[in-house]
Amino acid sequence: MKSRDLIRHPEANGCRLLRKGGSHSIWKNPKSGKRTAVPRHNEITEYTAIKICKQLEIPNP
Repeated sequence: MKSRDLIRHPEANGCRLLRKGGSHSIWKNPKSGKRTAVPRHNEITEYTAIKICKQLEIPNP
């Protein structure tokens, strides 16, 4: 999965970008208060995308 596709998914589900680091961005779901790191790579594996969605408590892409 392309990283830009994964970034659009949390935005569409109400999550907000807190900050950008060197290789990861930190996203937060304001509804649940959960946050997670999203890698800033060109390709993100499907397993990683599912784990990110699970940690943010949003539906899978």
